[in-house]
Amino acid sequence: MESIDVTKLNDEDLVREIVEKNDTHLFAVLYDRYASLVYNKCYGFSSSKEEAQDLTHDVFIRLFVKLRTFKGKSKFSTWLYSFTYNFCVNYVQRNKEKRKEKVTVVTDQIKEEDSDLEEIDDTTLFELKSDKLAKALEMISPSEKMILLMKYQDEMSIRDISLGLDIGESAVKMRLKRAKEKVVRAYNEL
Repeated sequence: MESIDVTKLNDEDLVREIVEKNDTHLFAVLYDRYASLVYNKCYGFSSSKEEAQDLTHDVFIRLFVKLRTFKGKSKFSTWLYSFTYNFCVNYVQRNKEKRKEKVTVVTDQIKEEDSDLEEIDDTTLFELKSDKLAKALEMISPSEKMILLMKYQDEMSIRDISLGLDIGESAVKMRLKRAKEKVVRAYNEL
């Protein structure tokens, strides 16, 4: 039987091999390729390094089980970003009570003044101070935070986000627009 050099396999071929052989040693190669990236994404949704490490571990456990659902419609890295974000969003929503103490503004009191909002462009978003922006990001929903991070932190294209979230490109653009408006509104209220 001929041996393959797994370090030379691209992600998609490696995933195919892992699924075919159900091989944990091959999965370790995939883990090595993406552990730090997944950790960084998890850290954005967690309150400590330890929590981010736990989330990363949980993502990879779930990933091993769900790997066969990867269909190859997008690059594996795009699919993994989406998988990780969805896992983290679900985690945050499950632990909403624990997180509520971090939110200092009562969202019911935020007035809906969408018609008065100026069009939020990317430069407005980039001019926000990072510490205050981090607080504002905690005040919007996890799914809104996720799509902003995918676009601006991970520099994913509208098309890649669309493929990763399995929604249309126009839906991605609308969600980005709404998320930008909400984060700028939250930022201005801090």
